[in-house]
Amino acid sequence: MPVEVILKTKIEGLGSEADIVSVKPGYARNFLIPKDFAAPATLASKRQVEELRRKRAEREANELNEAQELAGKLGKLKLVFVLESGEGQEKVFGAVTNKDIADKLKEAGYEIDRKRIDLPKSIKELGEHEVTIKLVSEVHAKLTITVNHPAPKESPATAEAADAKGGKKPKAKKA
Repeated sequence: MPVEVILKTKIEGLGSEADIVSVKPGYARNFLIPKDFAAPATLASKRQVEELRRKRAEREANELNEAQELAGKLGKLKLVFVLESGEGQEKVFGAVTNKDIADKLKEAGYEIDRKRIDLPKSIKELGEHEVTIKLVSEVHAKLTITVNHPAPKESPATAEAADAKGGKKPKAKKA
């Protein structure tokens, strides 16, 4: 027989604060109530729900404003990844994953959990890619990611041409 409790904090998959939810008695007795995540739903405590709902509305409004500001900043941000690729090929060696994106965002000063980055599969091609970041339930940010290959290395033919123009001469071997 389920028991009703009033949540004091947001619990993923169960509800937010001030929600009255039905849970199994053992879950309420052994986890939610001792850790002060919930209180038993009595007539007196149901009256206190209004205060919790007011706090929840303030917190959600603040989170929404912060998320919208962050989404605006992330929309302007462009991340560049440099990966090796085959000669004349669009596919790269390696891939850009959501962890790589989270690390690059951390370097730029944004602390975003990698699980919030919506990347169905890793990026394995050169060019620009658009990635969605789920900040809060209603706010999503679009991030532009560019994957380039490194600048071309100096080939031996160009090195010989530089030597012919007065570059360094190779040392002669001793016999």
